[in-house]
Amino acid sequence: MKTLLLFLFACLALSAGAQTKTNPKDMAYFCPLCNSDCDKLVFDKPGTCSHCGMALVQQTFADRKAEVSQKPMTVCFYLQDGVEVLDFAGPMEVFSYAGFHVFTVSKTKDPIVSQGILKIIPDYSIQDAPPADILATFGGNASQGFDEPVVAWIKSREKATSYFFSVCTGAFAFGKAGLLDNKTATTFHLSIEGLQKSFPKAKVLSDVRFVDNGNLITTAGISAGIDGALHLVAKLKGEAAAKAAAQYMEYDKWIPKEGLVLSDAKK
Repeated sequence: MKTLLLFLFACLALSAGAQTKTNPKDMAYFCPLCNSDCDKLVFDKPGTCSHCGMALVQQTFADRKAEVSQKPMTVCFYLQDGVEVLDFAGPMEVFSYAGFHVFTVSKTKDPIVSQGILKIIPDYSIQDAPPADILATFGGNASQGFDEPVVAWIKSREKATSYFFSVCTGAFAFGKAGLLDNKTATTFHLSIEGLQKSFPKAKVLSDVRFVDNGNLITTAGISAGIDGALHLVAKLKGEAAAKAAAQYMEYDKWIPKEGLVLSDAKK
């Protein structure tokens, strides 16, 4: 009798396993969500996306549908007149190809000029910009670009924003808004002393690519913004998503957690 019961339990277990096994017809290969037309493409074999070049991932159609239906995280790029091109362009590539929705905001909707070269028309002004999960600021003309109305706008976004992200001297905007108080931060290497003097309640570090305080990430200058953005993507969507974005960008300089992650440092 005992042998018969064991046999029946084994049959039930095998039957359950067979029922949960995914039918190959329900599987396909897809491009990682990158807010491009290729998000809608379906591939029948592994490889790279013919549209954007990213490595394909295998998913069930149901999982893909659920992923597509999820509202992407939003990133607000505040851009001031004179903003450094690579400060924002590098992170914009990272967040965009990692499936985040990025939009630009400036003090007004008037065109701004980056480094005297690139003309940019902001999507919104500080008067009508929607809330975002991530608020990002960047260097270039920081002494004039972050005036009282802009700082007041940043302060007004504190409760609705999950993460604050700055590149280069964009950290000065957060300092003026009081977000660096009792926090550890970094900035452009020639502005380390200036940031520390301006905001003595902060601890400003040099020789570090980025500093992660939890919901506040500041990076060193210019190209370091790419590292910080990849770190934030890894933090929010997993290291695989960040590696896929870095691979697509052919950015082989990124080393996960190369910066200072304070939550890790306290362990």
